[in-house]
Order: sequence, then structure tokens, then C-alpha cells
Amino acid sequence: MDFSIDRNRLAQFGSLEFLARQIVEGFITGLHKSPFHGFSVEFAEHRLYNTGEPIRHIDWKLYGRTEKLFVKRYEEETNLRCQLVIDKSSSMCFPVRNKIDFEHPNKLFFSVYAAASLMELMRRQRDAVGLDLFDETITFHEPAKMSAVHNKLIYTELEKLIDTYDKDQKKTTSTVQCLHQIAEMTHKRSLVVIFTDMLDNLDDHNKLFEALEHLKYNKHEVILFHVYDGQLEQNLDFENRPYRFVDLETGDTLKLNPVEIQERYRQLMAQRKDDILKHCYQYQIDYVEADINKDYNQVLTSYLIKRTKLY
Repeated sequence: MDFSIDRNRLAQFGSLEFLARQIVEGFITGLHKSPFHGFSVEFAEHRLYNTGEPIRHIDWKLYGRTEKLFVKRYEEETNLRCQLVIDKSSSMCFPVRNKIDFEHPNKLFFSVYAAASLMELMRRQRDAVGLDLFDETITFHEPAKMSAVHNKLIYTELEKLIDTYDKDQKKTTSTVQCLHQIAEMTHKRSLVVIFTDMLDNLDDHNKLFEALEHLKYNKHEVILFHVYDGQLEQNLDFENRPYRFVDLETGDTLKLNPVEIQERYRQLMAQRKDDILKHCYQYQIDYVEADINKDYNQVLTSYLIKRTKLY
């Protein structure tokens, strides 16, 4: 009899930590079928055993094949500090869901699940992780640490974000101001991983990238995950009929048939993407398109690639 796990039911009744482990387990299994073949999230390499060292890390199976003593070296010897930064403004609740849907998340759900999965991957690599949440202001800040109690605290804060959209609570975004503050509060050199839909400062990306440059100036590495709905936000792929579009942050409305402006809209979005890529290249920022219609492997793989470059 076939047996499958309904991840939507887990999302309703299971813990975020458990869900993150399921995502990471599936990802690790897939690594052995990818260009990362042979990668282990905990084991790094072998080195020769030195007399007097503890014997608990000796690879006895390898000794049986080679008759030489080798010690397993783990990533905890070269761990990383990582600061997760999540935009939780109202625009991140698009598309609005009446219930938690793991398979079809909105932008905020996607960012939370992706961040939780990164946390699980970091835990296995003995990396320290911190968390910043922001909308108009920074609403939560916890520096990177490496302990079970600390990780539980972050999981708790992330789980608070998984809720249905409240149309009466409109939260605007002050991305530039918040990133400047995060740059000042993150004292030790870290990998800063940002999840945002980049719908703030649409007319002038220079201010946003000045804030990102502030992070780079303070010796941090940056991965910018541009979270969006590729079908609806990027391609304006709606049916040929009139719609009423509502700004989730301001409540402003606009009535139109999206098909009438679709071609011009796609041109503008392509130009905007080119502008973002140009700025990221200029400031040496890793830019990743995080389409919520795709799986979380794009996020985990991007993190591993960046980590490999740093170490």
C-alpha cells in the first residue's frame, strides 16, 4: 500500500522545526544525485590520526580497508555565522491564503519555510544563526549563536509569522532604514541572508543598494533572495477579464483588465530585473530569484554554493 505524507496537514499540526527537517532530508538525498555528489552536511574530510588524540572520531571502517588511522574532520571546526533577515510587511502576504498551504505558499510562508530549512542545514553544519524580522521597523533581532535553546527561540519567532492574512493590519516597508540598522547591529562578520519582495523604493534602487553596500562595507557577505510569485507578479498571468487589484500595504485599489497591459508590464519587469542584477554585480551581492512556485532547493543550494566559496 502506498503511503505519503500530506505536508499541508503537517503545516497545520506539526512543528516548523519538523517540517524543516523533512525539507532538508529530501534535499540531502537529492544532493547525491547532483553535482554536489559526495557532499555531507556534517562530515568534511579525513586527516591522519595524531598520537594522543581522542579516538572517538577515528574512521574504523577506513582503517579496515587501509590499515591506517584516519580521523573524521567535521564542519564544526570551521563554523560560520549567518544572520537571517525576513521582510514581514503586508505585501509579503501575497497571494492571500485563507489557510496554510505548504504546496502553494504566499511569499511570507515561503520565506519562513526557507529560513527554517536553512536553520536546519546550518545546525547540521555547526553554523551559528541569528534572525532579524522587519516591516516599518525591526520587530525582532537576535544575534547569531549556536545552541539548542537559541534555535528553539528562533523557531518560535518564525512560527508566529505563519498565520492567515489580517486585512486590518496593514504593515508598510522601510527596507532601507532597517538594513542600515541591521548593518550596525551585526557586529561580527557574518553571512547575511535577506528574504524580501523588493517592492520598497521601486522608483530608486540606489537607496536600497546603498543599504546593502553598508553591509558589505562592514565586511559581511550578502545573499539577496528576491521572493516573488513568478506567474502573477512577474508575468501578470491572469485570465482575460477585469480585476480589482488591492495594495496590501496601503489599501489603494486599481481596476483594470491585466491582459491589456501585460506586454508592457513584462517589459518593465524585465528592465527592473536587469537593473537589480547590474547593481548586485557592482556591489558583489549574490542575487537569487526565489519564485514561490518552485521548491526550496533553490534556496538551500544557493546557500551551499556561497558557503563553499567562503570556506
